[in-house]
Amino acid sequence: MTDLAAVVLAGGSARRMSGVDKPMLPVGGRPLLHRALAAVAGADPVVVVGPVRDGITGVHWAREDPPGGGPVAAVAAGLRHVSASRVVLLAGDLAGVTPSTVERLAVALGDTDGALLTDDTGRRQWLIGVWRTASLRAALPAEPHGAALRRVLGHLEIVEVPAAPGECADVDTPQDLDRLV
Repeated sequence: MTDLAAVVLAGGSARRMSGVDKPMLPVGGRPLLHRALAAVAGADPVVVVGPVRDGITGVHWAREDPPGGGPVAAVAAGLRHVSASRVVLLAGDLAGVTPSTVERLAVALGDTDGALLTDDTGRRQWLIGVWRTASLRAALPAEPHGAALRRVLGHLEIVEVPAAPGECADVDTPQDLDRLV
């Protein structure tokens, strides 16, 4: 995947999970963050926005300002390290994302601003997508703290890519984790 960077959002407070470090929860014997990083293995650079985790190498670490400022602030922080023309945006708590997911999204991007995975109900998965870096930068508000991702990016030209079964699986609640383990 040439001229493709990745920004993986791995911060947040995990309030519904009692504050546990969600990206490091194991699913199938492998931490969720490792799954997301494996999906973007061909990207350069790979930027992880969140606290530094031991044992993860080969990535650039970034933090949103202020920490916990939300996904739009995290995207802004990650993009500061990106010069590629396209960028993958992934959440760090995805259990079903694969390199094939990223490849399908990159191909689907075409001439649009972004390509997003949609779940089995047709809902856009804002943190499983490939975007034109310039389009993301232009859409970001001057003050990204607390902004809603779908409001910031929803006006862009987006192609929707239906997810394969399980591809959108993430961990937001203890029940999600129980279902995936």
